[in-house]
Formats: sequence, structure tokens, C-alpha cells
Amino acid sequence: MKICGQNIRKIRRSKDLTQEYMAFEMGISQKAYSDIENSKVKINLEILTKISDILGIKPSEICSISDKCGNNDYEEKYNGLLEYMKKKGISIPDDFQTKIN
Repeated sequence: MKICGQNIRKIRRSKDLTQEYMAFEMGISQKAYSDIENSKVKINLEILTKISDILGIKPSEICSISDKCGNNDYEEKYNGLLEYMKKKGISIPDDFQTKIN
């Protein structure tokens, strides 16, 4: 998870955004946001999604299974899952598809 916090900080800084701005957009304190970047709290899917939305990037650009497993085929597997769901007629929210693809 330390990699995820470091990636968030790097991307946030590259977009010239402050911790205060990120915290405000997430509805949390600056200290709570700082704890995320410093890997003092576990990043769950809700946090990851909020941060990626604010930064305008895919969640996998911050933290993905490949960060933990050491392989880089996360997106390939994800896209395969999307195709399977489409073939089986399983509904997929539009905003979920566009965020990842």
C-alpha cells in the first residue's frame, strides 16, 4: 500500500493540487488526507475511486493488483472480465466502463 500513497502524492503534485484541495473535495480533513498519502491508513475501493475521480485518472494508475503481485496484466484481465459480463448480459454502469477503458 505504500506504493499507492506515493503514487497519489506524485500524481497530485504533477497536477499542481494541494492536500487541502484534495481533502476538501473528499470531505475529510487535511490530516486524514495526509494519512492516506503517507500510507497510515489502508486505501479501500471507495477512497481509491474518490481520489481517482478528483485527479481525473483511472484507479489502476494509482494502485492496482500488479502493485501487489508484481505482474502488469491487471488491465488485460479486467477488460476480459468486462467482455465476459457483456456476453452474459450482466449490466455494467456506463461510468464504470469509461473510467477504466
